[in-house]
Amino acid sequence: MSIHAVCQRFAYLFLAFILVIPASASATGSFTIGVVPQFDARRIHTIWQPILTHLEQATGYSFRLAGAPTIPAFEKEFVSGHFDFAYMNPYHLIMAHREQGYLPLVRDVGRQLFGVLVVSKHSGITDVQQLNGREIAFPAPNALGASLMMRQELSDDFGISFTPRYVKTHDSVYLNVLLEETAAGGGVQKTLDRQKSSIRDNLQVLHTTRPVAPHPVAYHPRIDKAVVEKVAAALLKMGQSDSGKKALAAIPIKKIGPAQLSDYQVLETMGLERFHVRNW
Repeated sequence: MSIHAVCQRFAYLFLAFILVIPASASATGSFTIGVVPQFDARRIHTIWQPILTHLEQATGYSFRLAGAPTIPAFEKEFVSGHFDFAYMNPYHLIMAHREQGYLPLVRDVGRQLFGVLVVSKHSGITDVQQLNGREIAFPAPNALGASLMMRQELSDDFGISFTPRYVKTHDSVYLNVLLEETAAGGGVQKTLDRQKSSIRDNLQVLHTTRPVAPHPVAYHPRIDKAVVEKVAAALLKMGQSDSGKKALAAIPIKKIGPAQLSDYQVLETMGLERFHVRNW
């Protein structure tokens, strides 16, 4: 075979090879958005579909909600870089940045996230040191404010030892504490506030964690800068209309604004990886 024929054959093979390589999301204008499964799948779809529709109309791009049935499954997806954009909790952002270089785009600038440690008003417990050697309820190992940050502060700031009991939901935490099945329990102010008065009025907050910036919408660094800027502008513009504010409030985002990686750097100093459980 002549050199010319060999070169021509190689060119055909190379062309066939590049044709089967899928185009990047930025090239096709189609993107996935992952959402941390803090609600059931139906509610997440109800909340996010109007937002994705707005983004499509405002940017001209296509967006698909990429579901994950559980938080461990969601973590596995972003650690593998499968999401183009993702709404995640603050520690997820730290993990995603370490593993894939994800960066925050927008966040709620109208509030902060923190955990609350509650005890029964009838328990006689008035000081965190009284919990040393006791059992404390948490919704799950990786719940940020209610569990990760709370366990870190109880261990590092107060120097107490305790036995965690994971009871799956915030509601169960508060019930366990009310019935004095555990000495205390970790939650967040929002879930405490929504409890029935018969439960809420019989609990008291013993400790609150340091506040951190809440959940961001983040993006993978493979996404073109021009795309990122258009998506950010569209989301920020939503916060300027009544209908947009209502849609964002369901996420929940009270007041949307730009997000920076520096907003979350305090989480790097806490050593939360000691308490995070990788169950995937």
